[in-house]
Amino acid sequence: MEHNCNQTIRCTVDKCRHHEGVKNLCSLDAITVGTHEANPTKIECTDCLSFENR
Repeated sequence: MEHNCNQTIRCTVDKCRHHEGVKNLCSLDAITVGTHEANPTKIECTDCLSFENR
């Protein structure tokens, strides 16, 4: 799938609709990052809320 890539958002989640596989970039202009934890303290506590399954 060919996308217009945002050179400033790097992503390795190839199951996302916005992922550009060859360059590991995102096609969105901006993303929303959130958490699923009440008190996030580690990287594992954060989520890309802009994720859409392919």
